[in-house]
Amino acid sequence: MYNFDEIVDRTHSDSSKWTGGRSKGYPDDILGMWTADMDFEVCPAVTEALKERICNHRIYGYNVPKNIRCEEAVCAWMKKRHNWEPKPEWIVNTPGVVAAISMAVQAYTEEGESVLIQRPVYYPFTNAVINNKRNLVTTPLKLVNGRYEIDFEDFEHKIQENQVKLFILCNPHNPVGRVWTKDELTKMGQICLKHQVRVVSDEIHCDFLYDHHVYTPFASISEEFAQISITCTAASKTFNIAGLRYSSIFIPNDTMREEFQNRVAACALRCNMFGSIATCAAYEEGEEWFDEVLAYIRENISFFKNYLAKELPMLKVIDPEGLYLVWVDFSAFHLEDHELTDFMIYDAHVWLDEGYIFGPEGHNFERFNLACSRKIVQESVDRIKKAAIKKGLI
Repeated sequence: MYNFDEIVDRTHSDSSKWTGGRSKGYPDDILGMWTADMDFEVCPAVTEALKERICNHRIYGYNVPKNIRCEEAVCAWMKKRHNWEPKPEWIVNTPGVVAAISMAVQAYTEEGESVLIQRPVYYPFTNAVINNKRNLVTTPLKLVNGRYEIDFEDFEHKIQENQVKLFILCNPHNPVGRVWTKDELTKMGQICLKHQVRVVSDEIHCDFLYDHHVYTPFASISEEFAQISITCTAASKTFNIAGLRYSSIFIPNDTMREEFQNRVAACALRCNMFGSIATCAAYEEGEEWFDEVLAYIRENISFFKNYLAKELPMLKVIDPEGLYLVWVDFSAFHLEDHELTDFMIYDAHVWLDEGYIFGPEGHNFERFNLACSRKIVQESVDRIKKAAIKKGLI
């Protein structure tokens, strides 16, 4: 029904993904495959809901802080898609998950206290800790036979050694593509309970699941886990509306929710009214569109893996269990991080997220965004191969 093969020209839309390189002096024809938004037009229900509000009520003043219908739609989606029944009253809205993570660090820790993350991981986690003058503690994920695993012994050791107060979980994990199993989440949760560690779980990519993999909300595992956690979600990835700045943060514990709300109030943050309108429409009417998007991205991932194996077999793809982001090992090129970055941008004209920004454990990796036309996916591989041959890397 929807044509996701169509290439939508985003070069004149103030898209950070496609035009943000101009100020950096990047090539004009560079392929934007870095930041996590999709190149697909949003579902018609979102467009129609926004047009209805914009055209039929042409006053855009302050909106009420709580959109009850939207919160009910978010909860209904979670129940239907993921067998989790959160309550609308648990929700605190923020203008994005990244902002929510920073506010959680402020709400639940003091300056100098320790916060744990699992690298390689979404780089704003590191920034949220360091920029708020907390002590950054890392426990590396282990790459075992092409699949990342948790080092539970190191996980607990780091918590004990550093008196960790807060753990920032990525579930599913960005960038390595793991969809953590219920058993893995339970082990981490039990360790956090044992040592009185609160958990901030970024679950924004939860709808992108492949094959037999099942997303388990951390807070859904037990009432004890729910009472020490906040769950960060948004329609922004699922329905490609990140620019509308609206997220739903679930906090079941009354005290934790009040502490978080106080930080939101202290920062004087308000959400975009169009964000709540789009979110409500997406969750109520966008399921068919999303299912088709998911199927298309699944095929993109398969195509990418097969085409890369054919054209650049020395590169290693970490098979994603979720996300539309794919983690690729470029160590066969034998380039230092800055050399690999320059090669991608100025030789291949492909703009990716460099692995090292996710932590030193991402050395020699690149993250591809495959939520785009299949022609763009193929073009990226062709450009990298052509540039690698010219540069004598293969």
